[in-house]
Amino acid sequence: MIMVVGATGNVGEPLVRKLAEAGEEVTAVSRRIAAAPPGVVVRQGDLATLSFSGVSSAFLMVPPGFPGSLEPVLERVREAGVERVVLLSSQGVGTGRHPAVFEEAVRSSGLEWTVLRPAGFASNALQWAESVRATRSIAAPFGDVALPVIDPEDIADVAAAALLSAAHAGKTYVLTGPAPVSPRDQAAAIGEAVGEPVRFVPRTREEARAVLLGFMPAEIADSTLDILGSPKPAEQQVSPDVSRVLGRPPRPFAEWASRFAGAFK
Repeated sequence: MIMVVGATGNVGEPLVRKLAEAGEEVTAVSRRIAAAPPGVVVRQGDLATLSFSGVSSAFLMVPPGFPGSLEPVLERVREAGVERVVLLSSQGVGTGRHPAVFEEAVRSSGLEWTVLRPAGFASNALQWAESVRATRSIAAPFGDVALPVIDPEDIADVAAAALLSAAHAGKTYVLTGPAPVSPRDQAAAIGEAVGEPVRFVPRTREEARAVLLGFMPAEIADSTLDILGSPKPAEQQVSPDVSRVLGRPPRPFAEWASRFAGAFK
């Protein structure tokens, strides 16, 4: 049995689907109940209280604001006889933007582990869906700063590979898209997907920060804006890891935009 924690998220949802389509027994865990593919067991819960009984491999997504450390969770994982864990981390750990405590806990757990460090998600563009529908416009700061955002479907594909094969044990994968794309580039790609031009509207850092403070703490908002506006060289580089693991290049942003065009129409 494979357990996916965070099963309704941008990565967890396609991961559950891919594992189910591959014929695997899957338990999907989320803090809110949601529909799942046929045959998938759905459980409401979170990492703080979760039982891993009967699980052979587990995908762990640590939610924002998770209370305490990951060590008690990993102790329950070991006691349940789980063989393999895949941790969804972030590229920011490798570049020093975010703390490494969750990764360190997994690496020292004695379990077979794989760590995934994705760049920014292509699906973050959904934050613009309402303005594209209403005014065919996107407002964002740092319009010409390009980052290699990744399609969550690619993250899910790599996670599935790591859950299903010991070949990825002890590996840390940096996951990016195939090329850096700027917010202005993303606006153009979304316009192409919906069949109408989408205007890019520059926003100052201060204006963007005020928006972010509506749904995230100040320190996370500032860190996010630092990455978007002043990325480190490593944060702008395209990683070969998706291609190495999957044997194909990562999906471009334009493909993601085409697949989600309905959200912007």
